[in-house]
Amino acid sequence: MAQNNTINAQEVAFQIAKLLLKIKAVKLQPNKPFTWASGWKSPIYCDNRLTLSYPQIRTYIRQEFVKLIQDEFGDVDLIAGVATGGIAHGALVAQELGLPFAYVRSTQKEHGLTNQVEGVVEAGQRVVLIEDLISTGGSSLKAVEALRDLKCEVKGLLAIFSYDFEIAKTTFEEAKCKIHTLSNYPALLEQALADEFIVEKDLMSLKKWRNDPSNWGK
Repeated sequence: MAQNNTINAQEVAFQIAKLLLKIKAVKLQPNKPFTWASGWKSPIYCDNRLTLSYPQIRTYIRQEFVKLIQDEFGDVDLIAGVATGGIAHGALVAQELGLPFAYVRSTQKEHGLTNQVEGVVEAGQRVVLIEDLISTGGSSLKAVEALRDLKCEVKGLLAIFSYDFEIAKTTFEEAKCKIHTLSNYPALLEQALADEFIVEKDLMSLKKWRNDPSNWGK
């Protein structure tokens, strides 16, 4: 059974990668890199909010999130979205499962009730977080900590896509938070090559970026 689950996860990873490339939610430009807000030069740009504009794709994502929750986490009391990219997908998942929904801001509001978590959340609730994209994992783990501060049991975090940085894996392990993503950077590169979004000579540069993103392109 475990082997079948692994095979299915790989199939989903390639299919999600194929869809993200097709709708240009992910763009690969190793020869004309993007500049992130952090100042990093990057051969990839990812905007998973575009998936919401395609009913069939957002439905597929919702269905795969639901399967992961049922297979990996068992009983859950609340679905929470990480603002802003995880809010819509999280709400869709909560609707499918018939569960309450809340969302977590990056920081507390500076006015009103100064909430960081919006929605009805109770101590002891078993929560799964939904995120759209994981890079270093820092912002996602702030959401995890915000829910833990409210005495919730965070069973894990799910995301559409991950750059698969080692720092993110290490950070989540140290925080004792399980993480599952529908697709990832290695699967994306393999699919991009198969669908001719990139050519073979681009692969070395693209792989180097994931291994040392802060120094890539300097």
